[in-house]
Amino acid sequence: MKKIALIVTILFTATQIYAQKIGVVDTNYILSKLPQYKEAENRLNTQISQWQSDLQRLQTEYERKKEAFENEKVLLVGEQLKLREKEIVDMEASIRNTIGARFGSNGEVNQLRSNLTKPYQDQIWNAIKTVSTKNNLGIVLDKTTNNVLFLDKRYDYTDAVLSLLVKNLPKADETKNNALPGGNNKGQNGRTPKGKINSLQRKASSNEATELKASEN
Repeated sequence: MKKIALIVTILFTATQIYAQKIGVVDTNYILSKLPQYKEAENRLNTQISQWQSDLQRLQTEYERKKEAFENEKVLLVGEQLKLREKEIVDMEASIRNTIGARFGSNGEVNQLRSNLTKPYQDQIWNAIKTVSTKNNLGIVLDKTTNNVLFLDKRYDYTDAVLSLLVKNLPKADETKNNALPGGNNKGQNGRTPKGKINSLQRKASSNEATELKASEN
């Protein structure tokens, strides 16, 4: 009797596992197909470019004053020397703080990007729930964050989620001004120089990386 009960339990469990189908969705691909998201991302990139330009100006001014101070230091005495030294130290600290505040791991860039993505993530999640229910999916993996070594196209529901999401999204002009706070976008092309931002983020994420070039002299 116990053997029969055990067999029934195993069969029931196997049936339940089989009934829970696994689906895969590529959320990055879905985001790339949403005009509203792409437009908001371009506006974010324009803001990043503006911040990078501001930081470059600060860096250039710092290096100019640092060089002038080094050349004139032998002529300075007393309070005048202290004031000039303090000016250089304060400028260095200001640049370091700006890098951390804007481009650090918890900086404004990441916060703005999170604010940009979250509303679309919520909408994608609701669309995934609908598609999962319709297709009897027990598990849904995201190709963006999981290492999928093999995928049968039958279990890729990205297009189904995207189709449902596009039907329910408002038109682009209704969300044009809502994704990001306003800013001066004149003269910007909306592109982010990835090399620069990656370099700045690396500087802000560690104590060594935030040391400025001039302070090494």
